[in-house]
Amino acid sequence: MMDRVIAILPELNQAFLETLLMVSIALAVAILIGLPFGILLFVTDRGLFLENVVVKRIAGLIINLIRSVPFVILLVFLLPFTQFLLNTTIGPLAASVSLSVAAIPFYARIVESSARDIDKGVIEAAIAVGASPWMIIRSIILPEVKPGLITGLTITAISLIGYSAMAGTIGGGGIGDLAIRYGYYRYDNTIMFTTVIVLIVLVQLVQYLGDLVARVVSKR
Repeated sequence: MMDRVIAILPELNQAFLETLLMVSIALAVAILIGLPFGILLFVTDRGLFLENVVVKRIAGLIINLIRSVPFVILLVFLLPFTQFLLNTTIGPLAASVSLSVAAIPFYARIVESSARDIDKGVIEAAIAVGASPWMIIRSIILPEVKPGLITGLTITAISLIGYSAMAGTIGGGGIGDLAIRYGYYRYDNTIMFTTVIVLIVLVQLVQYLGDLVARVVSKR
């Protein structure tokens, strides 16, 4: 068993790095787009300082539509867009397109949920002293939800690791692709077992680091 694992170690290392690349890109997009989207969902809600029923409903509809599509179907649905964007539909960069689209609404809802825990009285006090919407978001909302943002990012990362394994079924690269090519198609149970262990270790590591950072941020 060990001889077989050692023999495929270069491919395993490459698959691991491809998985990290896919997940990192999707997480970056989730922060850049999902975070503002989540804040928008919160501040346009009823009774908030940027209340806007139309914007709230449209943004919520878009997010719900994307979240309602199973990731495997989303992968196939976005193939034309991926081809247009990158001129290819295979490899980790191509898979990161679908992962990013899936990550945006997932993280946005977590951000919105975290923001709902903020004491509304603090926001009302800021409005009373003349704080602008941007000042409230920057100085009150974001600092207050910081631990929740870290925890949400951890949950999103773990979900993306699972999604990245699915991306391997259509040539997305990563550990999932390795498991399919060597473990499933060649009936190599050793490789299948090894890839599962690697994914478990990766998830546990991400969870540990996420919890650690969230605790540090909470104490500040």
